[in-house]
Amino acid sequence: MTRKRVFSGTRATGGLHLGNYLGAVKGYLELSNDPGYETIYMVMDLHAITTPFDKDKLAENTRNVVLDYLACGLDPEKSIITVQSLVPEHTYLAHILSAEISVARMQHLPTFKEKVAQHPDNVTMALLNYPVLMAADILLYKASLVPVGVDQEPHLEVAREIARKMNQKYGTDFPEPKRFATKGEYVPSLTGEGKMSKTVEGSFINLTDSLEMIKKKLSGAPTDSGKGDKVPEKGGVANLLQLVELFEGSDKRKTFESEYLGAGVRYDELKSDLAEAIYNELKPIQEQREKYKNNPVLVDKIIKEGAEKASQIAKQTIKEVKEEMGFI
Repeated sequence: MTRKRVFSGTRATGGLHLGNYLGAVKGYLELSNDPGYETIYMVMDLHAITTPFDKDKLAENTRNVVLDYLACGLDPEKSIITVQSLVPEHTYLAHILSAEISVARMQHLPTFKEKVAQHPDNVTMALLNYPVLMAADILLYKASLVPVGVDQEPHLEVAREIARKMNQKYGTDFPEPKRFATKGEYVPSLTGEGKMSKTVEGSFINLTDSLEMIKKKLSGAPTDSGKGDKVPEKGGVANLLQLVELFEGSDKRKTFESEYLGAGVRYDELKSDLAEAIYNELKPIQEQREKYKNNPVLVDKIIKEGAEKASQIAKQTIKEVKEEMGFI
């Protein structure tokens, strides 16, 4: 049986939060433990510079994601784990692929418009080319599955478009990558609006947060009077109930919903129980993280060997693409 290849990555903007863990890393683990898949997981430091970044923290942020990957259970014996910039073929292929997609197509992407609104003074070519680099990340390894959140679907569609054009025009054999969805792919924000995101202060819980910090963050989550004739479907209360379901199960959520429609929910109790449930899931991850953090030589070895393995695949793809396109 031919193994399907999987590629995904996380931007190097600091350690992972609950949204990354449930929305991506749990999917990474599921696929890496399945012998039918060959998995490649990277920290995307080149993508991190497409928006304003701190050059003094880039390396630290990159390493923190690697530590979180390993702490969550990703095994370098089962998956390639490394850093994007250590494999220069990513940018090489991105330049080649950029010849097959128009500027107008990139400018109309909703994700590009969102970033322009967030960073109006930093609309760079790197930002515009983000989806092309992402396409190169995936196609470089001829990956057919990409475990990312639903918000990345517009970028995956660009990757599929480029793959089709390359295959039709030059006879390459790029697969058209599909998104691998996980159970907790959408993790709600603590602010009551949207999903958890590093770019929204107060919206997320880090994998490294202590029980006290988790309680503090949850205490700030917006609520209401605690009772009514209809359970809210959006806003702070709805987000809290979704988190309860993710970490304590659907039965626990139904209990709180019944209380909301009856005598009323005591939010201090809900938040306290939820904090305990979240921390209980994070505690073993934090313990593993400390072990890796205290063994930097091992972490360096994993990153280096991962880059070497990835480069072997990447160099072969570039060789094939150059031949098909008529390069010397």
